[in-house]
Amino acid sequence: MISTIVEGLVFAVMVLGVYISYKILDFPDLTVDGSFTLGAAVFSTSLLNGLPVSISIVLTIGAGSIAGFVTGYIHTKFKITNLLSGIIVMIGLYSINLRIMGRANVNLFTVEHIFSSGNELLTIAIIIVVVKFALDVFFKTQLGFLIRLVGDNINLIETLGCDSRKYKILGLMLANALVAFSGGLLAQYQGFADINMGTGMLVMGLASIILGETIFKKLSFVQLSTAAIVGSIAYRSTLALSIRLGFAASDLKLITSVILLSILVINKRGLNIPNISLKRNREVSESCLNSKI
Repeated sequence: MISTIVEGLVFAVMVLGVYISYKILDFPDLTVDGSFTLGAAVFSTSLLNGLPVSISIVLTIGAGSIAGFVTGYIHTKFKITNLLSGIIVMIGLYSINLRIMGRANVNLFTVEHIFSSGNELLTIAIIIVVVKFALDVFFKTQLGFLIRLVGDNINLIETLGCDSRKYKILGLMLANALVAFSGGLLAQYQGFADINMGTGMLVMGLASIILGETIFKKLSFVQLSTAAIVGSIAYRSTLALSIRLGFAASDLKLITSVILLSILVINKRGLNIPNISLKRNREVSESCLNSKI
């Protein structure tokens, strides 16, 4: 149970990144699959080269931000669709990640890291609380409102004289910074980084977000960041239960697809599951306009 909660919270940092790109920016960003591994590669390599944890965190977040910047720049500068922009960067990151690690798999059993103290649950709980409240505060600032407005009403942000491309890139940088940080956390928690550890992260993030929204469908006062975190834990719990029921580890991707499809079908049939993000973003345009004034 504790292990499942810890894993859920580690992945919750990644889910919050997907929440920013998918829910706030309306940008299905496939860069996530590459930037997750990028975070693990940078964090692991930094620690193995003797850098302190604090510097490794900064480098990991910076690397993820650069990946998000490249995706956003390709999309806004060259008018490439969001899906293709993410795919291009994701493919390129595979080779970059191999270059950073030097091989397909590296272990961290001989270095000190965030989870070396042994109290993994307390450590990751503190991290996720800090990240969640930092995001909540940030998106209540004027810059945060403008980033939210990019996905909610891009015409209004242009009317206000703001460059929507700049705010979209900033949002993608923030999203992929969180995803990379999550990859670094997972590498430390499991004790190794692998070149394929980011495969399916976007789907996992989407499943967690939708699952969290479904859980809190009747509680409109619950913030989406909270729903995303709870959804991540619920998703990991579902996979753990599947293993307990006798499913093989190789079946987990199939189980993820079934979970995601089932929730989408339920939503499609309109079984009283509102789109919480749209409901809560109705006041974004007005709030941004007031703050601009």
